[in-house]
Amino acid sequence: MENGTTVCSQDRNRNRPCYFGLLPYVLDVWFEREVQPRLKGRAFLIRYADDFVMGFTCADDARRVLDVLPKRFGRYGLTIHPDKTRLLAFQPPDRSDRSDSRQGSAPGTFDFLGFTHFWGLSRKGVWVVKRGTAPSRLRRALQKIAQWCRLNRHRRVSEQHRTLSHKLRGHFAYFGITGNSEGLRCFRDAVIRTWRHWLSRRTRGRFSWELFSRLLARYPLPPALALHSVCRPVANP
Repeated sequence: MENGTTVCSQDRNRNRPCYFGLLPYVLDVWFEREVQPRLKGRAFLIRYADDFVMGFTCADDARRVLDVLPKRFGRYGLTIHPDKTRLLAFQPPDRSDRSDSRQGSAPGTFDFLGFTHFWGLSRKGVWVVKRGTAPSRLRRALQKIAQWCRLNRHRRVSEQHRTLSHKLRGHFAYFGITGNSEGLRCFRDAVIRTWRHWLSRRTRGRFSWELFSRLLARYPLPPALALHSVCRPVANP
């Protein structure tokens, strides 16, 4: 929220058979019926499965909720992940600061559902919340691509191309949102380098970029396109 505080958390009770059935009552209902009426400012809760973010306009409200949250979960035999639960100030940088809040380890940056959320400047020069592929998710995805290319490097090139294209489309289908074009291009370029590397391992000598470029011309990989717009559509007059 603008000029607000955010609580980010992930639970670690993934092996409980009735865990997901409890969460709506333990967290969602409790937050709506008991927490929000007692707050000084505005607040919201966003939850997907066992990952959730709370936003508060008042820092004192955020601290109070963070203090009572482990007790609430503990009543039902649940715990909050200590390394993935934190309180942070998430508000636009000072107007004199024109740098991207993702640079370095800037405060007010957090990961949620595979995306890094940060403040950045829009094309009009206004501070807005932007989202990019979280570095941890990018590394994990590229590791899986490298492992697949290594294990399947002796398959026909057409088969490898078909599978890699499918994997790229799946990645773009999830991470392809407005403002994440850089992350999509980074992933696609890394997949290309990885594919060339493992194709080189099955041939004698080095698989030159000139030869590989001709191969890509015959077997092009899907372009890095943002498939989902996070901008609110404008109604037709």
